Amino acid sequence: MPTDGGSERIFALQAEVQQLKEAVVSHAVVDQAIGMVVALGRVSPDQGWAVLKEVSQHTNIKLRNVAELIIIWGRTGVMPEEIRAELEDALDRAGPTQIPGAPPELPGAPPEA
Repeated sequence: MPTDGGSERIFALQAEVQQLKEAVVSHAVVDQAIGMVVALGRVSPDQGWAVLKEVSQHTNIKLRNVAELIIIWGRTGVMPEEIRAELEDALDRAGPTQIPGAPPELPGAPPEA
């Protein structure tokens, strides 16, 4: 029976399909975390992405794992202190974007309830 490399090609394609499935799941997790950062931090989606990257870089934790921790925090209210502190700092650096129609915020003014 001649070997034409067909079975090796099948294994390679199966591995590629698995990697693509994992990438799709990872992308969804990151998108959900960006959405949470956008909503809670009042930043733009681009700023939300930048915040996630900063937290990942400053904590030396993979971006996907940071995103997972943020999503878990949304469900449980629990977040590792290192991530929470860095997320807070990154959001402070990004600064809130102005909500259309909202009055401008004054520096040092307490947030409205």
